[in-house]
Order: sequence, then C-alpha cells, then structure tokens
Amino acid sequence: MTNPINSQSPLDPTSAEPIYRQIYWRFRGAISDGVLAPGERIPAARALAKELGLARGTVDTAYSLLAAEGYIQPRGQAGTVVAAGLNIRPTSEHPDPTSPSPGATPRHKAPVLPFQMALPALDEFPRKIWAQIGARCVRATGVAQMANPSAQGLESLRNAIASYLQVARGISCQPSQVFVTSGYRNTLTLIVHALLQPGDRVLVENPGYAPTRQLLELLRIGIQAVDVDRDGMQVTQGIARSSGARAAVVTPAHQSPLCMSLSLPRRLELLEWAAREQAWIIEDDYDGEYRYVSRPLPALKSLDREGRVLYAGTFSKVLFPGVRIAYLVVPPAQVERFEQVARMFLGGVPELTQAIVSTFVTEGHFARHIQRMRKLYGERRAAAVKGLSNALGDEVRIDAQPGGMHLILRLTRAQSDLELVERLLHAGIYAEALSECYIGPQSECGLMLGFANIDSQASAERLGERIRALL
Repeated sequence: MTNPINSQSPLDPTSAEPIYRQIYWRFRGAISDGVLAPGERIPAARALAKELGLARGTVDTAYSLLAAEGYIQPRGQAGTVVAAGLNIRPTSEHPDPTSPSPGATPRHKAPVLPFQMALPALDEFPRKIWAQIGARCVRATGVAQMANPSAQGLESLRNAIASYLQVARGISCQPSQVFVTSGYRNTLTLIVHALLQPGDRVLVENPGYAPTRQLLELLRIGIQAVDVDRDGMQVTQGIARSSGARAAVVTPAHQSPLCMSLSLPRRLELLEWAAREQAWIIEDDYDGEYRYVSRPLPALKSLDREGRVLYAGTFSKVLFPGVRIAYLVVPPAQVERFEQVARMFLGGVPELTQAIVSTFVTEGHFARHIQRMRKLYGERRAAAVKGLSNALGDEVRIDAQPGGMHLILRLTRAQSDLELVERLLHAGIYAEALSECYIGPQSECGLMLGFANIDSQASAERLGERIRALL
C-alpha cells in the first residue's frame, strides 16, 4: 500500500490551495505517473488523516473527489484501490503547489521511461529464476555469512567472474585479482585512491562518458581531453598533448558515446605508452558483450603483458541496474595495494546479493541470458532504427553502430539538444544530449536513446512521431 503523501514535501497549510485539493493533486499525480498502479490499495482515510494530523473530513473530501472523477474505487472491507482501465498521460496542467518547480527533477518522475539509457530489457529478465535463487541463498544464510563481509568481495563471486572473463573476454586472471564494487563510480574511486595522487593528469576520450571526468575532477585529478575518430581515441594526439599523464580511461569495445571500437594498432600504441611511461590504462568495458555485426571483441586487458591495464566491468547492463554490482581486475603486482584501499570501502555490496549473482553465473543462467539478450537487442535495435526513421524522416540521421545499447540521432536542423531533451522529458520520453559528452567548445548536437526496452517497430514509430512534434 503506497502513500504518495509521505514521499514528497510536506503539505503547505499557508498555500492558497486548500489541503484537500493538495491531497487530491498528490494522488492524481501519483496515479498518472504510474507510482500508484491500477488495483493498488491506497491508505484508509482514517489512517491517512491520523498520519497527517488532519481532520478525517479533509481526507474524505479529497477521496470523494478522486472517486467522483474515476481515479479510485471503494471496495468495502477490501479498502480503496486505484481504478482499473485508466488511460492517463502524465500532466503538468496543475502541478503540486508544494513540490519543486516543473523541470526540477524530470528524470525521476517515473521509474522507467521510453528510450531510457543504460537500461537492459527488464521485460525479458528471468525474474522467476532470480527469485528462486534468491530464496535458496536466503535459506542458506548462516552465521558466517552474517559476519563482516570481505573487502574484496565474496570468494565464490570472484571465482565466477574470473572464469567468465577467461571464456567470454579473453582475460586470464586469478580470483585474487578481482575486486567486487558497487558500480563504476565506486570502481573508479578505488583506482584513484590506490594509484593516483591529487594533481595527476589522466587522458580521457572526447566526447566521452561525462561522469568519468566529473568524478575525476571531484577527486582533484587533472583531465586531458583526447579526440576520437572512427578508430577510437587518437592515442598519438593524447601522448603529444599531455606528457607525464599518469593514466588513460578508455572504452575500447564500444566507445562511449559514439560506439566505434578502438583499433588494434591504437590498442598496441596505448599499451606501449603505458609500459614506457609506467602509466595505467583503465578499461571501462561497460557493455562489451553486445556487438551485433560480429563476435564480441576481446578485451584490451587480454593484450596486456606488462600489467598496466585495470579492467572495469559491470553486471548492471547485463542483469539490471538495481543489482549495484560491478567488478575490477587489477594486475597481480597491485593486489596488495588494492586490498589495503578496499578495506576503506568495506561493505559496499551486500554479500547476499553477491551470493545470488554468483549462483546465477555458476549455474549457467548468466551465459544463457547474455546470448538471449544479444539476439534480442539486435532485433530491437533494427526495429527502433526502422521505426524512428519512418517517423522522423530527414529530421535526423541515425548513426550506424556495431554494438552497444543506445542509438545516436544527429539533428539535421540547428537547435539545442539540451533544450530538446528537456522538452522530451516533460513529454514522458527519455533522452540524453550528445553535446554534454564533449569537453570544450567544439561539440556536436544529437540525441542518445536507449533501445533495449523498445519492444517493436510500431512502438518506436509512435514514439518517433511524438519526438517529431517536439523538434
């Protein structure tokens, strides 16, 4: 039973809007945005009045208005529920007077929006298998599992990760080299604290993944932007412009955000630079499993013979973001140093969650899921491209990309992609602005759209028509 009143700012008794109308708009907004689903119970009027310190009649008036308009249905002893069969689009025609101004938090209005980035096909995740494994892991929890967790991660999960990387990504490593983290940001923070000092300079791709540079700057690490072309990071340019750089952050499998792969000559050049300068290469392999024109490329780490590459992977793109598990493979010579630093981050990932993921991998569900998703995403990518092309015509140009989980739509008419993203978000469509990925004044405009949750060409075409109306 959900109470949308408690999840927002307090009701405002000084507002010109009566309290019962504030309650009415809170519930109507929660129903429109999908926070309250059809058939879901809402709090009893007496209980809500007591919780808010209001007269029972105030809540009854709000509920009567909602019932009269068909938003809720009283069901006697079963309580009051959200009405079924509602077809409501989110509206801002009467915003909650006590909530932030429109546009303040548009990315968090609903848990999932069409074209949401970095979101796998949640509708195809094997939730039943996951739940069964979870129940088994809970029942198997003993005293040892309830004690202080390992700073490096659950041993069974590290074993599973090492085995998977050997087969799928060509990386030969021992479980002792694997560190389980709570996400890419946690991984990058761990690397910085272990290997870098404030004031050190790091090469980053331009355009690139914006949170990388934001986090490095927060940790007082200098940024040197290196342009990319169709072969990935221009390594020679980066070396020439930044003598003395201590590390490079790259996305070699699918460059983020443009999705080209780092060519073999440049991979070797980068490895040679790192060995010569005793620098580090941070390989962010955020979705290397998903390549549609050929087999997935081996990881850059698989070519590392001098122990200069730190490999960062994640389960968020393959399983689901809420799992909050990523991992880092460090060179053997750095294991002890990372163990020392990891103890400062102790407890980042609950061991129960690690145990579920470990079982999911070792029982073969993980590999089967990746195979299914690779085929599905290839189909959904093609359907999304076709549907959007039909709807948008010459308004955009869609980049041809060999892999990844998002599309890039280049705008053919001059306009701000940042402003367009805001308009789309208010219309219930997620997008990210390509220009935000660039460092410096030279940037290109476009939209980044995740396609993994677009289930058909027809859906993509309908959404494309809504996008066209906002261009």
